[in-house]
Amino acid sequence: MYPKSVLLLLVVGCCGISGSRNVLADAEARPAGSGQTDGAGATTSVNIGKCCEPEELLLDDRCTPLTEINETKWRPEFVAESRDAAAGRTSRFVEPRYELKIGRPRCTSDEHQWHVYYYPTGPDRLAILPTGVLRHYIVDLTAKSGADENSGVYGAAMLNLDDDDDDDVGRATIHYDYPFGHYCADKAVLSGDQLVATYAMLCVPDVAVRWTDTNYLMRHAIDPAFHAVSMACYLIVAVIYFVLPQLRDLVGNIITSMTLCLVVNQCASTVRIFTEFGNHISFMIADTVMYVSLMAAFFWFTALGYYVWNTFRSRNVFLRVTDGRKYCYYSSWVWCLTICIAGTAIFAHFALETNKPTVGGTTYPAQETVGWLGISVMFTCIAFTVVIDLCLVLTTANRIKRMSTYGRIHHKMKYSFRMFVLLYAILSTGWFSLLLSRLKYDALIYCHIVVNLLQALLVLYVCVLGQRRVTFLLGKTCNCCNPGDNTEGLDWGEEMTAINAGY
Repeated sequence: MYPKSVLLLLVVGCCGISGSRNVLADAEARPAGSGQTDGAGATTSVNIGKCCEPEELLLDDRCTPLTEINETKWRPEFVAESRDAAAGRTSRFVEPRYELKIGRPRCTSDEHQWHVYYYPTGPDRLAILPTGVLRHYIVDLTAKSGADENSGVYGAAMLNLDDDDDDDVGRATIHYDYPFGHYCADKAVLSGDQLVATYAMLCVPDVAVRWTDTNYLMRHAIDPAFHAVSMACYLIVAVIYFVLPQLRDLVGNIITSMTLCLVVNQCASTVRIFTEFGNHISFMIADTVMYVSLMAAFFWFTALGYYVWNTFRSRNVFLRVTDGRKYCYYSSWVWCLTICIAGTAIFAHFALETNKPTVGGTTYPAQETVGWLGISVMFTCIAFTVVIDLCLVLTTANRIKRMSTYGRIHHKMKYSFRMFVLLYAILSTGWFSLLLSRLKYDALIYCHIVVNLLQALLVLYVCVLGQRRVTFLLGKTCNCCNPGDNTEGLDWGEEMTAINAGY
């Protein structure tokens, strides 16, 4: 499958931009250089679009005078077309006479600006032909193998596959030509990356949305719908455990906090889906909120496991510490740890990340997102919590097996431990699916979309629908989910309530 930038070039071919039009903003003719003449002896010149003034270059996307930059002027470098050599034209290449037209192109309503940077190690390549046409190459290692497969989808006439003599053998390129009026080029200096590149702003026709495309349907229709259902499930769990007084103990408060973190995670993940609205949102903030809230949810879950484990381990469970004070202790521990690790991850991203990923849209400049280094810091902490939770599950189960007698609190904790084990299996599977989806394989991404929904539905079942105590309290409060006269499996307090209330 072609990358997104390749698909944009493919769609351009079908839009049929013909001829050149002088639509440069503040265009100004500046003759420069000398070169070939035609057969009649008249000198011909071509128009070249330059983004900044002749004595200026782009410094971090801003036109800056040469006196402030230790760089030379930008001169267009012309290259001969590959088909000239194929046709047997072996005459010496002569650089044409050209005129610089200063200004950036005005794209029409059915076009959008596309920013391209050409440097030796990048996937893009820019070349100016003797006719003044800017040719944009994109190296695609799978272009040759997938040409026959995609020609039926995009049309064979839209594919321009060449063997680039300057590249390694086997590297195919796909390109499209932009006539004068549809581009401007200049030298760009990126101070952050300490890189000097050739920059071009292109006017690319908008890509038509095809709802029959499986990838678009899964990512932009099914995935947001599943996220909405997941947010509703987590919110139902949080509201039930917060509203019902009988469930507002330490376990209920921890469940409420954990599910609210998952709601925030789903909201940020939903924002991250719609990359076309990059003018109004920051993907850096969305990704940070998404990963930090997920890490906080796992920390809350570990706090639940520690509380259950500590209750069975302690000889005296009637400690003179209220659930409210315990919740304050656990909350301080969770949020302090979350803030410290999130700060470490953000510092690692901005100070140590060497290859910062970007999200490129169709109507806005590319935005920086959280890189692998910052994600690794948070995912490593989540992996540690998964291992710690597994140890808590095994030690608590062993402790319960060795207990001969236990009281009402231990009996109540058995249900909390059962819920903890089931939630551990659900959340660990969901996190592992998220980790695999980061590999950017379509099959793994589609699988995670389904797993994300199943995780929310299973959490709702384990915390609410699968517990008789919770369904009984809901039936008593809302006159729904009434289990009838069967009070088996209820705690002592709920049994007395059922008897007195006539249930």
